[in-house]
Formats: sequence, structure tokens, C-alpha cells
Amino acid sequence: MKHLYLILLVFGMLSCKNESKPATNQAKNNTEVLKPSALIDAFKYKENAAPIISVHRGGKGLKNYPENSLETLIYINDSISAIYEIDVAKTKDGVLVLLHDNSLDRTSTGTGNLTNYTYNQLLDFNLKDDYGTVTNFKIPLFSDVLKWAKANAVVLTVDIKKSVAAKDVISAIRTEKAEDVCVIITYTMEQAHTAYKLAPDLLLSVSARNTKEFNWLLQSSIPPENMFAFTGTRLSPEQLYASIHNKGIKTILGTLGNLDKQAETKGDSLYALWHQKGIDVFATDRPFAAARALQLSK
Repeated sequence: MKHLYLILLVFGMLSCKNESKPATNQAKNNTEVLKPSALIDAFKYKENAAPIISVHRGGKGLKNYPENSLETLIYINDSISAIYEIDVAKTKDGVLVLLHDNSLDRTSTGTGNLTNYTYNQLLDFNLKDDYGTVTNFKIPLFSDVLKWAKANAVVLTVDIKKSVAAKDVISAIRTEKAEDVCVIITYTMEQAHTAYKLAPDLLLSVSARNTKEFNWLLQSSIPPENMFAFTGTRLSPEQLYASIHNKGIKTILGTLGNLDKQAETKGDSLYALWHQKGIDVFATDRPFAAARALQLSK
């Protein structure tokens, strides 16, 4: 029943949330103690756990379904068990939306930088798929995606674009009470420390592409239980994955790009082989193929 893994995992963790021990760190007002996100316990490394698909940009390369679109998230989620990496950006009037690029040109009928437009102005534009086909879909509000994820027990890994302050994204997550379905992506130790200071209750994706980076993380003030280890877009020695697992941390491999192309050329069974080598989560542009290979289709 691997295809039910994520559904049961997330609903189970939500039902157990109230039993979690309070975090030792306090909220900003120093009076409210934060409860750890249910993901901190649910996403601990466990031997023989089913692998997980992480859908890059909410779904890329799909005809009639643009990346970072709520409609695309729903379309993929109807077919496979997965979590979704999304990109959060900010409009001229401070509204958080989903968009990867600084510019509107590639993924919508708009032109120029997102920060030149208010959210209401964005409503004049439609999203395009990766083949240039214009759809009826609009650039989605981050808050609407959070509402959908929470209602459907879908996990989001949130990539915060440079135009956005981490505190604004975390505030939006708290407003929707979506802490139990959100992972904050960080790329540097500075970003990881900032995110942990703002949200010691949330699970963080942190870079551990080699032993040196992993040791830096272990020497930081961030507890291992708050870590979700991104090991890069190339295969690492299996010893790195074993070291990460020994700390109870799941590994993420970015197969997007060369490794996805390798699997497409040499056979999708490579995803299963990589799982055997120590990969827990596959960040991929080929979610349907990877899910079939890993037997994660619904």
C-alpha cells in the first residue's frame, strides 16, 4: 500500500499533533510556546520507509499545466502521492504569490518584473505551460495554496525567492495555521539560522551536499530533528547518506536535470536503485515516471 503512504502519514501526524511536546524556543512575544510541526516527527528517517516524490516547481514540463499553478498541483495530486516544491514571490503591493522567475515573461502572458505589478494587475494575465500554450489559470495566491494543502493534507516545501523576507512567508504560514504541511527551504547556513530563529517549530530543508557541509550543520544551533537534508543534484557517496540517516534525517536528491535525463534514457528503474543507495526524497521534473518506478501512484 505504498501509494497510501503520504496520505496516511500526513493525516496521522495531524491527528497526533496535540500530543507533541512543546518546543523549547518561544514565540516572538516570549509568552506563547510553539508546538513543533507534525512534520518534524513524521519525516524522521525510518529504515524501510517508502520513498517520497517532491514535485519540482509544483510540476514542470506538463502540457496545459503551468508550473507553480494551483490547478497543476491538484492535477498531479489526483494521480500520485507526492509533496510539492513551490516558489513564493512578492508583488509590488506586498502580496505573496507563486512564481519562480523575477520576470513574468516565461510563464505568463505578462511582461517585465513581477515587482512592477500589484496583485490586482496580475489578474489581467494568464499562465503559460512550458510549451508556450496559454491557459485559463492565474498566478495563484500563496494563501490559497496553503489553504488547499492544509485541507488536503498535502506537504509543501517552500522556496522563498530573493524578493521576499522569510519572516513574511512564515507569517503567512502561521496565518493559515499551515505549519503542519510546510517545510522551509534554505540554501546556506545563514538562511538556515535565520529560518530556525524565526520558526524553531518548523522543519527546514538544509544543504548537505558533502560531509563538510553536513558537519557544519551538526555543529550549528539547529537540532538535527529540524533538518531535511538536500544532498544536491548529483549522487554522493553512500557513506554520506548513511551518516545523515544515522542522525535520523531524511535525504533529498535533486534528480531534476541530468539525473532525470539519465533515467529517461537508461530506464526509470534507476529511481529505485537510487532509493536503495540511500535516497528518501526525489526532487524531480518527472513525477509521474518516478512515481511509477517507485510504485507511488494512487
